[in-house]
Amino acid sequence: MSLAELQKTVKENTNAYLAEFLKRFFKTGKGDYAEGDIFAGIKVPDSRKIAKQFKDLSLEDLSVLIKSKIHEERLIALFILVDKMKKADEKGKEKISKFYLKNLKYVNNWDLVDLSAEKIIGEYLFDKEKKLLFELAKGDLWERRIAVMSTFNFIKKNDYKTTLKISRFLLKDKHDLIHKAVGWMLREIGNRDINTEEDFLKQHYKDMPRTMLRYAIEKFPEKKRKAYLQGKI
Repeated sequence: MSLAELQKTVKENTNAYLAEFLKRFFKTGKGDYAEGDIFAGIKVPDSRKIAKQFKDLSLEDLSVLIKSKIHEERLIALFILVDKMKKADEKGKEKISKFYLKNLKYVNNWDLVDLSAEKIIGEYLFDKEKKLLFELAKGDLWERRIAVMSTFNFIKKNDYKTTLKISRFLLKDKHDLIHKAVGWMLREIGNRDINTEEDFLKQHYKDMPRTMLRYAIEKFPEKKRKAYLQGKI
């Protein structure tokens, strides 16, 4: 299966009506965070199916695909990378991670980040130095989201330290997409260790952006949730 065949498959699955909806949903208008992005109108499960069909594409082919102007082609490239990551040995994981980092500017919407960061960067860095994530946390919008979302891998393995440090670093971030990502990861910590999440919240909840706090406490009992929102903890 070749890159040209993959691109043909994407074209054959184009849905103009869905593409228009996705353009609005993913904020592609002038001045929006995904200004100018182009959608084919393919649902995520269908993109996954295409990725499985073409999972044996080389990194050379993926280096072309991930630069595509079409959002779904970039997503498919990332799905294939994730699949390769699952099967790779340590040397292979390093190679895939370096490829991902080299092409970060094409991982440029929240779905692309959320469906790849933890499974590539998070997986590779789990038992390694985390300095890279703190460097990314100082970067542009998508790099900052990658820094947060990569730590989901650690959370799933009951390691919360890096998530909490990055969350603290990003408390004053101005962008709603960072507020949501940080709040989400704090909630995931709470799903596994509520005391760790609440220790963090009690220190910082009065200074947190409202959206970040709402995401973090979404699963709390109503009485406790209201107490946090009203600043009465």
